Amino acid sequence: MKILITGGAGFIGSALVRYILSETQHSVINVDKLTYAGNLNSIPESLQSTDRYRFEQLDICNSSAILSLLQESQPDAIMHLAAESHVDRSIDGPGDFMQTNIIGTFTLLEAARHYWSTLDNEAKANFRFHHISTDEVYGDLPHPDDVEGELPLFTESTPYAPSSPYSASKASSDHLVRAWQRTYGLPTIITNCSNNYGPYHFPEKLVPHIILNALAGKPLPVYGNGSQIRDWLYVDDHARALFTVVTQGEIGETYNIGGHNEKRNIDVVRTICDLLEELVPNKPAGVTQYQDLIKFVQDRPGHDARYAIDSTKMSTELGWEPQESFESGIKKTVQWYLNNESWWQQVLSGEYQLDRLGKE
Repeated sequence: MKILITGGAGFIGSALVRYILSETQHSVINVDKLTYAGNLNSIPESLQSTDRYRFEQLDICNSSAILSLLQESQPDAIMHLAAESHVDRSIDGPGDFMQTNIIGTFTLLEAARHYWSTLDNEAKANFRFHHISTDEVYGDLPHPDDVEGELPLFTESTPYAPSSPYSASKASSDHLVRAWQRTYGLPTIITNCSNNYGPYHFPEKLVPHIILNALAGKPLPVYGNGSQIRDWLYVDDHARALFTVVTQGEIGETYNIGGHNEKRNIDVVRTICDLLEELVPNKPAGVTQYQDLIKFVQDRPGHDARYAIDSTKMSTELGWEPQESFESGIKKTVQWYLNNESWWQQVLSGEYQLDRLGKE
């Protein structure tokens, strides 16, 4: 099987590329524009050098180049992960999110439809367009501080109610994918995942941002009072789930993928601090305890209170379950950053300088 992956140099995309090349015999065509968060160093050279891997630097908004690549490479499936994905950036500048996440998805769908229409009947029947999305399209859920009794979870039938420009752009792309399946018959599948964390995570996101700021003795910014709850999913568990869906999922279906690990943001930050106390007891100058670096900052506009996914459909229909608890996954993550300083130092030597998570 030959799989074309868009956004394969990003955080989740590179985890998926690593999984397919190391755990299966399938081939990968990695299509990535290589924006600020794209990093080919997230794929080990030993995997990039295999004859089952190919990289193409392309913008998914370039319809002629994408269609030409599809016609030339003849993939059996497309896994679409290319997206602008950071909520803060979408608030500061939503235009790129509309262009990449909506127009880019439309352009890719059209190219895929034209390519798919040229396949023979067997190849047509086996082809899949797998769109990878987020639980943020659902908006937020009741917070345990505000309600009593059993708390609801996001299911595949939860109505969409996006809160940020980012989540609105992803909701729009989800609707496009479903429309192309219903109108044109393009064989599509959608997955919506919870918050990912793990190795090779670009340091604008909460977990790596906190790890690297703590190691540098910088403030650890936490939005509001840190009570916001997220369901944390280890990225390698997600990669395994995505491969399961593209190979076993049913056309036209949606699958929610979660880690079964609801944690308040402040507790995530404190857990990282505790792990660093254990693993890096020699602190930066002037730091007595890592938790002393925690600094509460102005909350994000429209900040969702709680996300939590019901992954029952993934487990009952496709047999997938997350293997990592939050405790095991976060320790692996912190240890990875400690052992791979060359990777993140290279990231920090460029445009990004750990300077944006919340405002004073």
